[in-house]
Amino acid sequence: MGPLAVTQLLALISLTVAMDNGLLKTPPMGWMAWERFRCDIDCKDDPENCIREDLFRDMADRLVEDGWKELGYEYVIIDDCWMSMLRDEHGRLQPDPFRFPGGIAKLARYIHDRGLKLGIYADMGTHTCMGFPGTTLDTINIDAQTFASWGVDYLKFDGCSSNPIEQMLGYPLMSKALNATGRPMAYSCSWPVYVGGLPPKVNYSLLGDICHLWRNYVDIQDSWDSVQGIVEWFSNNQDDLQPAAGPGRWNDPDMLIIGNFGLSVDQARAQMALWAIMAAPLIMSNDLRNLDNSARFILQNKVAVAINQDSMGIQGRRLLQEKNHIEVYWRPLSHSASALVFLSRRTDMPSLYHTSLAKLKYDTGNYEAYDVFTGSTVTGLNATTQFTLSINPSGVVMWYLGIYADMGTHTCMGFPGTTLDKIDMPRPLPAGG
Repeated sequence: MGPLAVTQLLALISLTVAMDNGLLKTPPMGWMAWERFRCDIDCKDDPENCIREDLFRDMADRLVEDGWKELGYEYVIIDDCWMSMLRDEHGRLQPDPFRFPGGIAKLARYIHDRGLKLGIYADMGTHTCMGFPGTTLDTINIDAQTFASWGVDYLKFDGCSSNPIEQMLGYPLMSKALNATGRPMAYSCSWPVYVGGLPPKVNYSLLGDICHLWRNYVDIQDSWDSVQGIVEWFSNNQDDLQPAAGPGRWNDPDMLIIGNFGLSVDQARAQMALWAIMAAPLIMSNDLRNLDNSARFILQNKVAVAINQDSMGIQGRRLLQEKNHIEVYWRPLSHSASALVFLSRRTDMPSLYHTSLAKLKYDTGNYEAYDVFTGSTVTGLNATTQFTLSINPSGVVMWYLGIYADMGTHTCMGFPGTTLDKIDMPRPLPAGG
């Protein structure tokens, strides 16, 4: 097939697959297996950590019983390595019978009975990234129908073992096939990461029509270096990436690794703050059965979650890179509010950062700042007020900013005014949370 024919076919497909099924008007929240549990299929010697139905039941139970669901963490997502090595006699994908003896439909019922949603993984190619059966162009329809029949609510569609032309055809075709099932399913596309993540190779207008979210860049690993690398790539390319995001269409910098082994408490706060600023999916990959309190406080920080879930859906941007290794990130929010993150790239000692809102391009006016991770407030700010922040190495200070002049008497939390209340900003956790 020549390039012109491919382009014409793609245009025809794109006219028929608008993925606006009302889902993911704010970034999805939930839990995914991959970063923490990878492709552990040794259920004989490692039953607690292997990819099997009990793992996903356990995580569903934790989401409900430990306060995650009420905050919006609703998806339980299976990643690679759930499949049998062979399709069934009808050509359908099937779960490994020993690790998923009840089948995916039964697991979906278990998750739905708890008010949660089930996500699953497939791969546009001959094989998944770990060598399990892939979804080729001729099996897209049957796989979409299979997922719908099981009660799946979310599909992550990877791209190993395929070429750019197959991806160019396959990702829109899967969108069309999912729509045709009649079951509303969120659709996560890994297409951009396989072609470099940037225009002109990536058409973000098309992606926004066919996918709810998409992976732009490399997989996250359990390290601060990995988090920093992802943030740097997104920031360096924000002029291309930021306009593509909005309600129902999200850039995905990959999973939250908070609660694993690679981040300090300050670095964990930094990931949470930056993912909130970037309007990123809040998909955890950790062991919710063994999560320490510091990780729980960060991931369940109600104000950080509310900023991430802001209804305007505007992705934030990096405003400044200072010579002293401080970076400033900003996101506009509903009701004339905004969020600021002050990130220290230093690794040796806390930094004092002196600035004003005017320097950060804020308009003249009076403001009140709420510190997301300490619960303190800063009042009496105007645009020219000089203030000083102490930022821990590899850490952040995150502010929610409201316009003081627009406030009434008190918020629902007892603070002066109504800006926080306007977006139903929930009561903050104690200091540290």
